[in-house]
Amino acid sequence: MSTNRENNSLSANVIYDLTSFTHLDYQDHLSCIVWFSGCNMRCDYCYNKDIVFAKDGKFSYRDILDFLKTRVNLLEAVVLSGGEASSHELVPFCLKIKELGFKIKLDTNGTNFANIKELIELNLLDYIALDYKAPKAKFTQITHSNKFDEFSKTLDFLIEQNFDFEARTTLHSDLLDYNDINEIISDLTERGYAKEYYIQEFLETDSNIGDLKAPKNKFDKSLLQSNLKIIFR
Repeated sequence: MSTNRENNSLSANVIYDLTSFTHLDYQDHLSCIVWFSGCNMRCDYCYNKDIVFAKDGKFSYRDILDFLKTRVNLLEAVVLSGGEASSHELVPFCLKIKELGFKIKLDTNGTNFANIKELIELNLLDYIALDYKAPKAKFTQITHSNKFDEFSKTLDFLIEQNFDFEARTTLHSDLLDYNDINEIISDLTERGYAKEYYIQEFLETDSNIGDLKAPKNKFDKSLLQSNLKIIFR
């Protein structure tokens, strides 16, 4: 990696915030969460509205690396989240994190395929949580982006590489019904995905992008296919 690439990247103030400790976001690992500013989607149910619309952040990569140096042998991993972390220049940052001995988990919508592929090929990621936002027919309606095909490339690549990852969907039952979730399950199965499929309940907050309230429609879990092990959380 070139010195210029590293110096320019590590100086950028693109990190919105830092959660210094969590035992929930990366299973079986004590971690911190690095929240990246900005996102290439505008999902109606997203509760990280301030992060999504942020143009810059409170911290630079160097600030986070300085923090991590004080957590060697105390934390095990770093979670890169957002916003959409994969929209940013991550390679120099992840190289430095790895030099400090931490595992790295990436939370992503999967729509920056080239960046994710590079990180995996350089062995800079240990785990990915991949958001399967909606079946193709509803993808643009819910995410306000036309990136399904890019997401699809990432999903196929992770399966082909036998990479350690999970697929997950946020459920607001006024937006996605059991037919939609079953379509996602069928698609995952046909592609060769055989791991747990996580369904995350919509989190009602005072501020989400679509100004959504609690769902009016009840979601009947008994109507879901049993092709995959489904875990609600």
